[in-house]
Amino acid sequence: MSKQVIAFTQLGKHDVEIVGGKNASLGEMISHLGNLGVNVPNGFATTADAFNRFLNETGLLDKINSELKGLDVNDVEKLAEVGAKVRGWVIAQELPKDLEDEIRAAFADLTGGQDVAVAVRSSATAEDLPDASFAGQQETFLNIRGIDNVLIAIKEVFASLYNDRAIAYRVHKGFEHAGVALSAGVQRMVRSETGTSGVMFSLDTESGFDEVVFVTASYGLGEMVVQGAVNPDEFYLSKKLIEQNRPAVVRRNLGSKMKKMVYGDEGNTKRSTKIVDVEKADRQQFALTSDELTILAKQAIIIEKHYGCPMDIEWAKDGDTGEIFIVQARPETVKSRQDKNHMERYVIQSKGAKVLTEGRSIGQKIGSGKVRIVTNLNEMGKVEEGDVLVSDMTDPDWEPVMKRASAIITNRGGRTCHAAIIARELGVPAIVGCGNATEVLTDGQEVTVSCAEGDTGFIYEGVLNYEVQKNSISTMPDLAFKIMMNVGNPDRAFDFAQIPNQGVGLARLEFIINRMIGVHPKALLNLGSLPQETVLAIQERMAGYNSPVEFYINKLIEGISTLATAFYDKPVIVRMSDFKSNEYANLIGGKLYEPHEENPMLGFRGASRYISENFRDCFELECKALKYVRDEMGLTNVKIMIPFVRTTGEAKAVIELLEKNGLKRGQNGLEIIMMCELPTNALLADEFLQYFDGFSIGSNDLTQLTLGLDRDSGIVSHLFDERDAAVKKLLGMAIEACRKQGKYVGICGQGPSDHPDLAKWLMEQGISSVSLNPDSVLDTWLFLGQDQA
Repeated sequence: MSKQVIAFTQLGKHDVEIVGGKNASLGEMISHLGNLGVNVPNGFATTADAFNRFLNETGLLDKINSELKGLDVNDVEKLAEVGAKVRGWVIAQELPKDLEDEIRAAFADLTGGQDVAVAVRSSATAEDLPDASFAGQQETFLNIRGIDNVLIAIKEVFASLYNDRAIAYRVHKGFEHAGVALSAGVQRMVRSETGTSGVMFSLDTESGFDEVVFVTASYGLGEMVVQGAVNPDEFYLSKKLIEQNRPAVVRRNLGSKMKKMVYGDEGNTKRSTKIVDVEKADRQQFALTSDELTILAKQAIIIEKHYGCPMDIEWAKDGDTGEIFIVQARPETVKSRQDKNHMERYVIQSKGAKVLTEGRSIGQKIGSGKVRIVTNLNEMGKVEEGDVLVSDMTDPDWEPVMKRASAIITNRGGRTCHAAIIARELGVPAIVGCGNATEVLTDGQEVTVSCAEGDTGFIYEGVLNYEVQKNSISTMPDLAFKIMMNVGNPDRAFDFAQIPNQGVGLARLEFIINRMIGVHPKALLNLGSLPQETVLAIQERMAGYNSPVEFYINKLIEGISTLATAFYDKPVIVRMSDFKSNEYANLIGGKLYEPHEENPMLGFRGASRYISENFRDCFELECKALKYVRDEMGLTNVKIMIPFVRTTGEAKAVIELLEKNGLKRGQNGLEIIMMCELPTNALLADEFLQYFDGFSIGSNDLTQLTLGLDRDSGIVSHLFDERDAAVKKLLGMAIEACRKQGKYVGICGQGPSDHPDLAKWLMEQGISSVSLNPDSVLDTWLFLGQDQA
């Protein structure tokens, strides 16, 4: 008789048919990746043969197949009834004596007779295949102690092959029930109950961008993150920077981490774990340090290279020893398989729409319909085709009804939980971790769920219009100049990077300040002297960071480095902050520091602000962030752009100030571009170019100031046209001056995005690049290419 229990050390990735995908993968990593730094706890697995023999010799197989034959898995109530019956049969059946003896012997070898906690996990022979995730289909039992409890847990794992979600999933994926066998893996526990745990992917789960590692983390045992019962911290690390041994964390998002799962009082399947509150001080700190994140990301890269495909990995940190372990790894099955030559983009018409709540977006689609609030599996019948499913948290058991919904909304959960994975696989937009969705939404209310606006998903009141843009990008025509993009929101950077482009012509620092910081820099520099109410609001924003100034600089670093990582091998032109005084005043604490101006558009902004005594310390914070991104992280594709330079005197002063702050033109390849947006910039182009490496034309302000009209005024808006003869004359002067001196000249204003004919004219003038809004890149590129042909 073949061996029915095998140690992980004797298994490899080719043993899926013997011990299932999960256990085969654990054996593969222990055998082949341990010497490369991938740390996996040891264990053993029962075989698929042992499972099949258990069902056959006891007569269970025929009973089960007869019960499941012809079952309509879309009938949720009948599915639940049949599933419970079948599981009861399996749990009630004794294991064959020889199988039990082998398990006892293997457990004794693993534990050495000591009281050791183990995890008992399922591993299906059809699990974790490249075209099906089977994520969370079967059970996992943590903190199981003693051989008798292990034997019970193994039977419960066997029974979980017939969970409602597993039965339905196999039917939907076209797998025969009898064609899937189960292996039980018994693995030494990592003491993450006193540490941290989570999930990581070797790509961005939303855009499919594969040059980053995405990590989620929370306190305690990992099931809370996997199940979606907690909102974890989220991090992105650049693979290229990891491989260069540079600082690589490019994004951090602090999760609420309200609860954690720890060891229970008894090591059996009923009371092996319990859920407790997390201390407030811990919730307001990130669960992992930069060094720990780097250790994790390095292991993710090694695992991905070994398997040759993007991976979905569970990890755990032992709180007693500080060691970090990999406890599972499987192929990622959604984003890595999408056709990258065809793009489908959802664009919502949300101007003026009321936002009811928001959370983390899953997928990049939009759905709308009537809200159906569901609290448990028994209420699934409420959800009809096209409804919006709303719950505290979804469970993979709900898969049969999730596919009916036009969208899914939950109070709890992160972007790597099982329900999020199922939603992606079904192609259903979902917003998780809203916190209050079941409170602010009402049954029957019509809403629109938008996951098409970045990391944050928005639930809007009413049914809003949206369009779906479909484009083939396999063969884009060559053009006489570069098509770049205007990217303000780092949330969308990984997504936008996959549109054909030749870099970022305008990255607005004020967008990063507004979205990721929301506080006036002066308020952060002077936190101790502010009113208590303002202090509390700022402290809430800066949770996870050690000081107000560190918060400001690090968030700038994260925003800039995210953009630079997304467009790693292409230029990214970062414009220093260009808020007007009224816009700065809208930030927390801003009204305490900003002057009242009758026309802020023509007031305290750009270079004048940077070199002034009362803003210089704020500008220096921006310089520190840019210097760190370029010099420490090595992201030298970042160039600097200075806006609204009124005189050559200001040009000289701001260049000197940048140099004083370690940003010397030409040093480490640094290029400094000037925003050409005032008539004087074009008229004195030769003089201004003495201080800069080129121009980026801001056609919005240039048109406004040339024609003498307020672009925000609806009364004269009909006169605003970048194609006006006077504007074009100034554009021509600026382009000619740059070309004569052999310097860069691009345009990043709205004009070419709105008017492809203007883009064509600029191409004819010999401009270096046109930087467009992402939603107009493909259309403009194809228009210009067709015209050239």
